[in-house]
Amino acid sequence: MHIHTCLSPCGDWEMSPKKIIRKSLEKKLDIIGICDHNTAENVEAVIKAGDGKDIRVVPGMEICSKEEVHVLSVFETTKQALLMQEYIYGNLPGKNSPEMFGHQIIADEKDEAVGENQRLLIGATTLRLKEIVDKIHSLNGLCIASHVDRPVFGIINQLGFIPPDLPLDGVEISWRMEPSHAMKQMPDIKRFPFIVSSDAHFPDDIGKAITKFFIVEPTIDEIRLALTGKYDRRVEV
Repeated sequence: MHIHTCLSPCGDWEMSPKKIIRKSLEKKLDIIGICDHNTAENVEAVIKAGDGKDIRVVPGMEICSKEEVHVLSVFETTKQALLMQEYIYGNLPGKNSPEMFGHQIIADEKDEAVGENQRLLIGATTLRLKEIVDKIHSLNGLCIASHVDRPVFGIINQLGFIPPDLPLDGVEISWRMEPSHAMKQMPDIKRFPFIVSSDAHFPDDIGKAITKFFIVEPTIDEIRLALTGKYDRRVEV
């Protein structure tokens, strides 16, 4: 549920649409989430690269709040993701420096470069965390706090706690820490369902950590039911 493409400045060029699909199929993944930093411009290319193959590509973004907290937003449709992108772009200052942060390549489904994003995608938005979560929910998306176990950009490290009024749909634990250890170290996350993800920036990272969703079909509504444990849907890590 957390894969970066070559559009993320810290993502390798090998993370092109076709190569992401190829590696995901090799790892026998059924659902992948494309969540580049503060953008969704490569989502449709990955979806098209996966057309006709036994995989569901979920459109999303990894957004950085004003507090420098990373959150995953995932949606049912590309249209919803692009509406979120429009909101983020309107509140994302700065211009990228490729020499400092890396190139931000926009690719098509044939793995051809079609442009380069000039925004400072690695930067923080001017939006507070609560504003971002509320906007995601207004577009019927899911909002999951990214890699809560990490010493940078995780909500626990940045804020010291998870605000009691923040309506997260879940938290993500990275491959770096066992969930049982994470819950002992950060008891605040016990209030939320959690997933584990690879946060892949390189092809070999894809599938490093996976979450199993016991659902009827690969939709956001079904994933939402799994996260809440309703109607026999569930999550297993």
